[in-house]
Amino acid sequence: MGKRKYPPLKHREVVEIILSLGFTLDREESSHAQYERPADATHRRAIVTVDDYDDFEEKTIKRMIGQSGFTREQFYGATPKTAKKIR
Repeated sequence: MGKRKYPPLKHREVVEIILSLGFTLDREESSHAQYERPADATHRRAIVTVDDYDDFEEKTIKRMIGQSGFTREQFYGATPKTAKKIR
C-alpha cells in the first residue's frame, strides 16, 4: 500500500504550517479561525479558514492548500515535521 498524497494533519500542525507561511490570525469564531497573508511579489493575498477539528483529512487539507495559494509541496514543506509526511 502506497503513501497518501495528502497525509492527515493534526490541528496543531496545520496552525504551525499556516504561521510558517506568513499568515497571521485575522479573526476567530466559535468553530473556526481565519488566517490572512498579505500579497507579496510572488503570492496573492490569501485567507485560510481553519476549522476547529482535531484531525484534518484529505478533502479539508486540499481546500486549505487551495485557499493558501501555495502548492502541496510548499504547504507540507513549511515545517520539518510535516515535510517528512510527504517524502
